[in-house]
Amino acid sequence: MNTTKRTEISTLGEFGLIDRLTNDIKAKDAHTVQGVGDDAAIIKFNEDEEVLVSTDMFMEGVHFDLTYFPLKHLGYKVVVANICDIYAMNGTPRQITVSLALSRKFCIEDIEELYSGMKLACEQYGVDIIGGDTTSSLTGLAISITAIGTAAKGSVVKRNGAKETDLICVTGNLGAAYMGLQLLEREKIATADKDMQPDFQGKEYILERQLKPEARKEVIEKLREENVKPTAMMDVSDGLSSELMHICKQSGVGCRIYEERIPIDYQTAIMAEELNLNVITCALNGGEDYELLFTVPIADHEKVAAMKDVRVIGHIVSDSMGLALITRDGVEMELKAQGWTQKREEE
Repeated sequence: MNTTKRTEISTLGEFGLIDRLTNDIKAKDAHTVQGVGDDAAIIKFNEDEEVLVSTDMFMEGVHFDLTYFPLKHLGYKVVVANICDIYAMNGTPRQITVSLALSRKFCIEDIEELYSGMKLACEQYGVDIIGGDTTSSLTGLAISITAIGTAAKGSVVKRNGAKETDLICVTGNLGAAYMGLQLLEREKIATADKDMQPDFQGKEYILERQLKPEARKEVIEKLREENVKPTAMMDVSDGLSSELMHICKQSGVGCRIYEERIPIDYQTAIMAEELNLNVITCALNGGEDYELLFTVPIADHEKVAAMKDVRVIGHIVSDSMGLALITRDGVEMELKAQGWTQKREEE
């Protein structure tokens, strides 16, 4: 531990920390097409196909709470969260490896339940579990998944390809997973040490979005069917604002998105009202929706507008115009990301 010079991680946040640790890393192997900086790394071993690799870690007490998160659902979710990174590169997930750190509170049956969810997700998306590792933990459960996928030559979509006049599109709806989390946290507190059952009636959808999300495989397939190749794409894991800022920064552009165009489910809106939260703020910054955010040339407007579960929410502008949300009243508000920081997780 460095005691003479300390820069707190909270001053940089997650993405600032990644940039600082990796900005001087240069690929030396000829097979490495792209390393850090996108949803997945790109490796090329032959002329016809590229390999995509992505890794995520999930920590008990930070990313999930086993008080209300069933192990089977957790297993399903961690697989989906990882293969979404492969779809976000316009690839097809093929395999995963699974590494676990386990404390003594877990028994064999617990881990079998966790794996049953992983296996179910793998069956759903045609993915193989091909290996991993296990070790002991003093603090609970940690899960690390590495997803491996492939993409045909020239088909990979990165974050840095958005251009002026491109349309900004998002799949599904936003904020539901965050509202599901807020509901679970509320009921956890309300029913603690009491002989009460949680009240989830009429809120099944937002619970499912938090506990059992799905990857947008069908949208990727539809884009290919319609011969539409996005110019830039990411999955929405840290919130729409954060992901859009990544695309704009790496593409050297600005954006305009419209409040009235942001898709929000009815249950999400009702839950936000119950908790006295601004639903647009939740949709922009909630995270864990695992929807796809992508840009396409304006010439593809008719094709994407006709696609099920795809919504055009704005357009790309010049870098000099900045990043803004246009409210229903026509007011421009600067987009700001509210992603992970060590400070917020500790608070």
